[in-house]
Amino acid sequence: MAELGSGLLKRGSQVITYCNAGALATAGLGTAVGVIRRAWQLGKVKHVYACETRPYLQGARLTLWELMQDRIPCTLITDNMAAHMMATERIDAVIVGSDRIAANADVANKIGTYGLAILARHHGVPFYVVAPSTTVDLSVPDGRAIPIEERSTAEVTVIGGRAIAPAGARARHPAFDVTPHKLVSAIVTERGVVRPADGAHLKRVLA
Repeated sequence: MAELGSGLLKRGSQVITYCNAGALATAGLGTAVGVIRRAWQLGKVKHVYACETRPYLQGARLTLWELMQDRIPCTLITDNMAAHMMATERIDAVIVGSDRIAANADVANKIGTYGLAILARHHGVPFYVVAPSTTVDLSVPDGRAIPIEERSTAEVTVIGGRAIAPAGARARHPAFDVTPHKLVSAIVTERGVVRPADGAHLKRVLA
């Protein structure tokens, strides 16, 4: 995946990544972070912007740490800065992982991924998903059939043991969202690159 994904990037790219799709979350080099690591070795990545990934902050706590350990130039941004960065900086790609991919190539990933894909499309930035073939669930026809887990609202209203909302405040915490395949530029698996990202090309690569 690292080799195939790095082939999608041009030299000196600046990229945005989201959540943690590195060695801490997967194995080896990681999925999305694995692509970034390999691309950095090849001189294809110049700088990485890691989104914090509210509410659990995997990007800030984990991804940034992994990138810093590898001495890859990186900068932490809050999730709501991504649009501004795409509008004012040269962003060459968004690279994310996935927790589940439907048969039509819709992609489920950490909450906030869908919004990032919309921003990427608006700004003409390629949106790449990196995931092993085992992430694909052909029994699920499309993203609407993927159940979205609701997690503790305390993770939204409390950070580091300190309340950031009024006592008794109501909150929501859907842990994942679904990005329609039409917003995905390519899906990188260990079996090949799915491009365009649709059901027919996905099944062809898996076969």
